[in-house]
Amino acid sequence: MSAHREPVEAVPLEPRPGRDVDYAIDVQGLSKSFGPNRVVRDLSMRVKRGQIYGFLGPNGSGKTTTIRMLCGLLTPDEGHGTCLGMDILTQGRAIRRHVGYMTQKFSLYADLSVQENLEFIARIYGVPDAKKAAGEAIASLGLEGRERQLAGDLSGGWKQRLALGACILPKPQLLLLDEPTAGVDPKARREFWAQIHDLAAAGVTVLVSTHYMDEAERCHEIAYIAYGELLAQGTVEEVVAGSALHMWRVTGPDPAGLARELMEVPGIELVAPFGTSVHVGGRDRAALELAIARFAAREELVWRPDSPNLEDVFIDLINRSRDNFR
Repeated sequence: MSAHREPVEAVPLEPRPGRDVDYAIDVQGLSKSFGPNRVVRDLSMRVKRGQIYGFLGPNGSGKTTTIRMLCGLLTPDEGHGTCLGMDILTQGRAIRRHVGYMTQKFSLYADLSVQENLEFIARIYGVPDAKKAAGEAIASLGLEGRERQLAGDLSGGWKQRLALGACILPKPQLLLLDEPTAGVDPKARREFWAQIHDLAAAGVTVLVSTHYMDEAERCHEIAYIAYGELLAQGTVEEVVAGSALHMWRVTGPDPAGLARELMEVPGIELVAPFGTSVHVGGRDRAALELAIARFAAREELVWRPDSPNLEDVFIDLINRSRDNFR
């Protein structure tokens, strides 16, 4: 990845004429409404080719709608841009020929075997020698020995591998993964992400939506969307630094009770129990330190300065976001 970084705060991007070979995704001002609900509003983003780009946000924030606009499955009400150098408004069909889209729900045939599913998908996409292509996908994703197993009998982690195999059969330039590891155990998630990094190293661009902070930290860059608005984007380090959060960690004999007490103190905007300690934070350093000073006389409490992490930023952004469905 080049030394250039996108700004932490989301800002409108000026339209660029023609194709930009450096960006797999380059869109400006996307908006989409369903009835009275504006699900995505004025969203602009750029994803460099060969990047793993994390897409974060609470449920109902517009992530899936954005992904569908990027690959031409939905037409935005406003905005424009390109995906793989093609116009998202007029060339959706052409875009989809070069995109692998993995939905949240397992969508392959439960009563077909692993091999049969992959051969079927290969034939749909017109892949030469479907049987050979399916075998190569099975080998590359570690599915050997499960070729004859019914897809419906696979565990969650193996189903995700199979779904990824179906996505990469036509050798797409871009993968759109919509919460691909939801409900998958940590070992399977780690193995899945190793495969994602192998694909990115081979030049495939990956946009992945996730709720897991450890997965977000595996991405080259991330974007945070809440209730249709893009609030922050950049590397993990840039997003954390741009949050302007100041943090303290306090330990004491009753962390749960202490957390409830701290939530009621003006100047403290973020309270999160962590085992035997409590993470406390706010964006106004002076107000936060004044709030903490109220507890100075309590000798059973030990306060230490701390640094914000991505989860702190995630929670803070949720707390400051407006639910556009209310």
